Amino acid sequence: MREGAIFIDTPVMVPHTVFNASGHIARFYDIGAECSNCHTKQKLESILKYNNIDLPAGDIASAQNVLDTHVVKCPVCGARITEAKEFYQMFRLPSQGSSGDLYLRPETAQGIFVNFKLLNNVNRGRIPMVTAQYGKGFRNEISPRQSLIRLREFSQGEVEVFVHPVKKYWKELEKQRKLTVLTKDGREMTGSVFYLCSSGILSSNALSYFLNKTHELLVSAGINPDQIRFRQHHDDERAHYSRDSWDAEVLLDGEWVELVGIADRDDLKNHETASGESMHVKVDEEEIIPSIIEPSYGIDRIVLAVMMHSYYTRENGYKVMRLRPEIAPYHAAILPLVNKEGIDTMAEEFFEKLRVIDPYVIFDKSGSIGRRYARQDEIGTPICITFDRDTLNDDSVTIRDRDTTKQARIKKDDLLKKSLTADFHEIIQAS
Repeated sequence: MREGAIFIDTPVMVPHTVFNASGHIARFYDIGAECSNCHTKQKLESILKYNNIDLPAGDIASAQNVLDTHVVKCPVCGARITEAKEFYQMFRLPSQGSSGDLYLRPETAQGIFVNFKLLNNVNRGRIPMVTAQYGKGFRNEISPRQSLIRLREFSQGEVEVFVHPVKKYWKELEKQRKLTVLTKDGREMTGSVFYLCSSGILSSNALSYFLNKTHELLVSAGINPDQIRFRQHHDDERAHYSRDSWDAEVLLDGEWVELVGIADRDDLKNHETASGESMHVKVDEEEIIPSIIEPSYGIDRIVLAVMMHSYYTRENGYKVMRLRPEIAPYHAAILPLVNKEGIDTMAEEFFEKLRVIDPYVIFDKSGSIGRRYARQDEIGTPICITFDRDTLNDDSVTIRDRDTTKQARIKKDDLLKKSLTADFHEIIQAS
């Protein structure tokens, strides 16, 4: 919203003609192999990694050559893998009569591209323009695995930034934030996004801006900035629609895992050719077909990464989910110390008032107070508000910080004037 995005919601089922124009029908496949002994199907890159073979296998011919010239063993049973196969990544639905074949979308982007002229009219003909969409995507993965890392049905948030095809400018670049990048020729470096763009390591202002924005979003969600890098795709690795691609990768259990892909795309030309509908727009008296900078966010993977980076165990063995207050499932828990003497009634009345102001609060009166603290720490609740006998006398409550376990007293009505997210640390410090 802060970038002025137009939000859109497009169909999950997409006609064959759209994906034929985009190139997905002809080129959207993975290279894999099926073991002739145990019949396990896996991506070839995973099999080669298991065999410590670092060779390009970007197409079926080069993949087969690797298998012909090297002894490549199945990670499951140890039998030799001898044949590479193309595994089509889209789910095709039965023919729908005159409408032809439909496919479950493997990305949300094409629904935006085919509506480009309508969206540009909404934007009063202005370029650059940004649109966004959140929804489900579907890919026929060879071997779904690793929890939320590789799924056949996944949640995706995509941003399509339409820019001048030569200038590719969005906004002025930040000079302070540092990014770590790994280029396709193996150079790893850290520098400001301004430096990385001006030195030619990043190909355009718009691409640089949204790499930086992606880093900002991941850090703000709770991912350790020291464990984020941007890796450029090799030429034989890029998707068919991309001229340049970078992955925002995060270190999870010692491995770099892609969470976000940022691509420089040129899809509108293909849709213009296939449909006969002009995708040209006028910018400063010049007729252009915009290029597209696309950050594509894997929501499920980001959620998993945030949880893994937030989780730790205290010295006493208790588990803690150090989630930022903005994304924690609850902003506060209301806990009566005992369920008698009117303390529980007062706590519940306060809970009802607080819930009107902030619906993300929970009331818990089950078990010892220590057990309830531990329970809230484990699910990531940043503040516990405890009502005790002193509350009956002076209307003050104990607030406890999840991360430091420090406690302080505050008037309960003062909490109704605070934001449990924005003023969280102020509440603790002031008390």
